[in-house]
Formats: sequence, C-alpha cells, structure tokens
Amino acid sequence: MSTVIEQTVEARLVAAAPRMPSIPATLRYDRRDPFAVRMTFPAPATLEGVEVCWTFARDLLAAGLHEPDGHGDVRVRPYGYDRTVLEFHAPEGTAVVHVRSEQIRRFLHATSELVPVGLEHLQLDLDRDLAELMRDAC
Repeated sequence: MSTVIEQTVEARLVAAAPRMPSIPATLRYDRRDPFAVRMTFPAPATLEGVEVCWTFARDLLAAGLHEPDGHGDVRVRPYGYDRTVLEFHAPEGTAVVHVRSEQIRRFLHATSELVPVGLEHLQLDLDRDLAELMRDAC
C-alpha cells in the first residue's frame, strides 16, 4: 500500500485582476508525517517564479471546510457552498486561493483511508526520528 497520497486541485488565485486563471496545485499527504498536508504551487503561479510548497495541519484543512480556522501563516475558511478559501501569509505578502470544497473533501477522505483521524500517532517512529535529529545535530 502506498504511503503517499497526491491529488491535483484546481486553485484560483484571488488578485486585483478581475479573472485570474486557475492553476493546478498539488495536495500531498505522507503517512510518515501523519499530521501534515503539503500544498504545492507551480513556478509560473508564484511571484518568484519558483515552485512554492506550504505545509500545514491536516486538521486545519478539515476544520476550514466548515468554519474559519487558523491563526498563523495558513488560514482556511468556507466560501459559499462549494468553495474553500486558503490564505497563505508570508513576509512578502498574502496569497489567497479558492479551491472547490469537493476536491478537498475527496483528498481528506483518501488521507483518512490511509491514516484514520485520531490514529496519526501510531504512524510515528519516535526512536527513528530522534536518531535522525541527533545525527543531524552532529
């Protein structure tokens, strides 16, 4: 069984322009980091012209489908019936994207099939992780 789930979603950047074209962003979940989700934006969609990846809690993404959540660099909230807004705050500015909520629900369902919510801790190998931290510190 695969330890990684990747799903491309259609993200629409909200900007000053009246209609920003949709871009393919990738949601990624890895069983080895069971509490986290990564969302990657391709180089053409970023100000720097390089691929950008944001990492945030799977729980944040799930909660943001139903009510505004997040107080840090990533915030998620529902927008109408069929859209979810993700805000990414960085020193350079804020990026706001809309994603169809159904795409997020499908992704979260697949992640919960791989690692059920509430059982993430069973995926952690604390001895291995500690050994890696100690090795990196030397």
